[in-house]
Amino acid sequence: MKALVYNGPCDVQIKEVPDARIEKPTDVLVRITTTNICGSDLHMYEGRTSMESGRILGHENMGEVIEVGKAVDRVKVGDMVCLPFNIGCGFCENCERGLSGFCLTANPGTAGAAYGFAGMGPYSGGQAELLRVPYGDYNCLVLPDDAREKENDYVMLSDIFPTGYHATELAGMQPGDSVVVYGAGPVGLMAVMSAYLKGASRVFVVDTHKDRLKLAENMGAIAIDDTEQGGVQQILDLTDGKGADCGCECVGYQCCDRHGKEVPNLTMNNLVQSVKATGGIGVVGVFLPEDPGAKDELAKEGKLAFDFGQLWFKGQRIATGQANVKAYNRHLAKLIQAGRAKPSKIISHELALDEAPKGYEEFDKRAEGWTKVVLKPGK
Repeated sequence: MKALVYNGPCDVQIKEVPDARIEKPTDVLVRITTTNICGSDLHMYEGRTSMESGRILGHENMGEVIEVGKAVDRVKVGDMVCLPFNIGCGFCENCERGLSGFCLTANPGTAGAAYGFAGMGPYSGGQAELLRVPYGDYNCLVLPDDAREKENDYVMLSDIFPTGYHATELAGMQPGDSVVVYGAGPVGLMAVMSAYLKGASRVFVVDTHKDRLKLAENMGAIAIDDTEQGGVQQILDLTDGKGADCGCECVGYQCCDRHGKEVPNLTMNNLVQSVKATGGIGVVGVFLPEDPGAKDELAKEGKLAFDFGQLWFKGQRIATGQANVKAYNRHLAKLIQAGRAKPSKIISHELALDEAPKGYEEFDKRAEGWTKVVLKPGK
């Protein structure tokens, strides 16, 4: 089969590799029809993780079931399925509590497993023609009859739509709240969509990329251009000096100042200033336990110079972590089916799998107009 293989920093290539196959009776084999490039893929692409060369990337996957293991009961050949980026077993303590992003079985010794991701187990990614899905009955979301018609919407259930929704949940957002979202990338835009689905009164989006801010505006948000680092004051001015009711961090450890210099603590400290006293902050942007490639000495050890005193003094709450996709994807799928949510509106480029290296290069450069890239194996 064809697959996108990681060779090393900024070097990915389409190669012929052995076909994915059923390895255990609980496995499902999926022919991938759509797979996305995620901002988290760029951490590995840039060589900022421990990703091994020779591995297949891709954790935002959707496709058609073509084979099931002998122990699979629910999922059938021919089903169109979307696959949460987290791989869960369904029976460990965390999975039973709905915390599938922190499965204790799929990646022994670590809480959490994922497709094609550094430190998240040996599983191959789905930027390929075929994908093996462990614990298939648990991990496959069987999609409605309109799955092929709305494929570019449903594939977002693999990661960014639930992750954006998760950000608002971690922030404790309630109907009527104002929300500030740092980051107008794909996850930040999904946080905007989610906030309005949940009844937000106003959503402010802070970023420096004008094309992404324009997308946020098209979704009804108030765009805050932070190019000159005045975003915090703009939010305070728009909220009578109080700050937003809650906030979402959707950037992560590679956030930059107006000079393009990485400042890992920038968005976190800006959120403390931008959110009201007693407000909640939800952090879904990726922060790593260690980042050897960082120029900041603290960041190399996974640490931040965080304004904890101000957070404490304001009585703010903070919650973090990757989305437990299965906690949200079935409900969000119903919103897509009903026409209430259309996450595909953020897609800028639809490419064949053979064009994936170009997609990575342009998306990594944050080239203007490259907001979300989907790949179509077989086309």
